[in-house]
This record gives sequence, C-alpha cells and structure tokens, in this order.
Amino acid sequence: MEAPWQKIVWEILPAIKAAIAAELIRHQVSQAEASRMLAMAPSAISQYLSGKRGYRIEFSGAVKASVAALAQDIIDNKEPDLVKRTCAICRQIRGEDESDSMSCTCCGS
Repeated sequence: MEAPWQKIVWEILPAIKAAIAAELIRHQVSQAEASRMLAMAPSAISQYLSGKRGYRIEFSGAVKASVAALAQDIIDNKEPDLVKRTCAICRQIRGEDESDSMSCTCCGS
C-alpha cells in the first residue's frame, strides 16, 4: 500500500516544479537562470522540460493560474516564499479530489 506522502513526493511536487520551470522558460528565462531562480541543478531543469521528471500530472484552471502567478512573481523578483507557495499549490491540487486525505510533506497541512 502506498503511503499518502509518496504520491506527493513522487508525483505532485515534481509536477509542480516542472510546471514552474516550463512557465519560466515560456517567459524567455534561460534554463541556467531558471535553475538559479529555483535553486535547482541545471540538469533538473532540463529533465523537467524534457519530460523525464514531473510528467505524470498536467494542470489546468486555477492550479495553472497559481503556477503562472508564482512564476511571474519569481521573474519580477518579488522573492516569494517558494515552500509556502508550492504547498498552497499542492493543497489546491488535493482539493480537486475531496476523497484524497494526503497531507503536505513539507508543511503538514
């Protein structure tokens, strides 16, 4: 049986990171700059963009808008709290499925 946090760690968080990276690239941010902005290795950004990581979930609607807003705040140097904003997006995703009782692994909400 899969523990609830496993889905978050193995599917949801990588998908969020991939979506943020893709949004930054869509705004003409280089992969090197995106890796700096997100404090990730350039190879991780490359894997997110190529679909080797974070490819299992595609976002739409409010989740996609939240990812776009976070990426824009990063681009605008508003220095968002990436952990809190990522947790908020994670909660938003889980809210789409009311039967899912997963908790966020990084903030416990």
